[in-house]
Amino acid sequence: MNKKEHRAHMGIRPRLFLALAALTILFILLLWIFQIRLLSYFYEREKFSEMEELASELSEEIGTADFEAKVKLHAQDDGVCIRIFRIEESSEQSGEKVAVKVADGEATSDCIIHHLPPEQLSKIYDLTKENGGTYDRRMELQTDFSDSEEFRVPGFHRRGSSTNAVHARLLETEGREYLLMLDVQLTPVDAIVNTLEIQFLWIAAALLLATFIAAFLGSRMIANPLIRITEKARGLAKGNYEPDFSGQGYREVQELADALNYAATEIGATDRLQKELIANISHDLRTPLTMIKGYSEMMRDIPGENSPENVQAIIDETTRLSELVNDLMDLSKLQSGTQKMNPTVFDLTATVQDTMQRYDTLIRHQGYRIEFHPAGEALVKADRTMILQVVYNLINNAVNYTGESKRVVVTETVKDGRVRLSIADDGEGIPPDKIPEIWDRYYRVDKVHNRSVIGTGLGLSIVKGILESHHAAYGVDSAVGVGSVFWFELPLCDPSDKASE
Repeated sequence: MNKKEHRAHMGIRPRLFLALAALTILFILLLWIFQIRLLSYFYEREKFSEMEELASELSEEIGTADFEAKVKLHAQDDGVCIRIFRIEESSEQSGEKVAVKVADGEATSDCIIHHLPPEQLSKIYDLTKENGGTYDRRMELQTDFSDSEEFRVPGFHRRGSSTNAVHARLLETEGREYLLMLDVQLTPVDAIVNTLEIQFLWIAAALLLATFIAAFLGSRMIANPLIRITEKARGLAKGNYEPDFSGQGYREVQELADALNYAATEIGATDRLQKELIANISHDLRTPLTMIKGYSEMMRDIPGENSPENVQAIIDETTRLSELVNDLMDLSKLQSGTQKMNPTVFDLTATVQDTMQRYDTLIRHQGYRIEFHPAGEALVKADRTMILQVVYNLINNAVNYTGESKRVVVTETVKDGRVRLSIADDGEGIPPDKIPEIWDRYYRVDKVHNRSVIGTGLGLSIVKGILESHHAAYGVDSAVGVGSVFWFELPLCDPSDKASE
């Protein structure tokens, strides 16, 4: 990522501020809508709800004793004007209905229902019946009467105009129809809304200021540890692998610091191992090349030195170079996962016996004793060439590090459907804290690289890669001053599996 792209990404501080600002603005907007813009609506709905509850209560009391006294008491206690009419047929043949007052309770002189003319009362009755038995109306009380939708009471004089909430309900009790009307004056909320708007502006400003302060402090608490960790992480690119990351304030930051400390330790170990690998490979390449060059120049410059012995020395060193290059290629393929396995069913015991033949020269000329204790036929399904390489490298390792007895013991055991092959030496052994590192490339317990008696020094790393690709168990048991036992296990196969191939 270049610097231009890096700057294009927004940091924690502006992101946190924008997120908190957006949340605050949303909260302020909702507060403004519900507490100011919809204040009149909720106020009126509450008044209508109160009248509906009172109407339900009065409907149950119609026809009871002292009903008129109860109506007056409700009007005084609840501040609601109440009028109840009984609807009767007129005496004339027109079929018109007339309203006969049953009870009346006046809480204030400003109510509309006490000043409605008969035609307006009849209109409310009709509207209530058309609406299914209930009717709610927000009415403005004015001094003039017109044909507009509002109910206006002629002859009623008051300073200015007011708005009232009227609730009408039709009831039927004992075969008689009643019209129940409730009226309550709605208090103007304009002045309250204006006051709330002023308070709202101050609250909004205070919330935005608090948001800015919270975003600044919060982003500082979050960003500062990350900035420190980032600065130290840049040191990894410069080769500073000393773990010195520390996180403060949050568990996630501490976990990030711990992960980077672990990564720095592992990268440092890998870097040291890589340097050792390059140094050791350079040594192993330089030594045979020097010998090949020396023998070749000697054979060219000195008469009579073109002998079979000198030619054989050149061939031996060339073979050693080829083995080193082949091992490096095998290791590279194993680590990259490009080396494909060809599993077949074969006898592990026979494979070990074939490997032992490679050491005949070593046994005859250098006095080594390599013993094999088989457990009979042990059929396994694996890549035979790879397993042969594992056995060969483990025996090579035991030969290189065995003690003065020059004795190596290969033991095969069968148990619980698995075969274990163990290769033991009586060398100096491996300290317990060094055992996890011996599978690394070119690792030496004593950190002194000597030219191996047999092999290239990459054997254990190749063994690890092959066995892990087979999902095989492996390990080493070692004691300082006693020796080491390297082992691996493979599952056994039935003889029928070999016959089916």
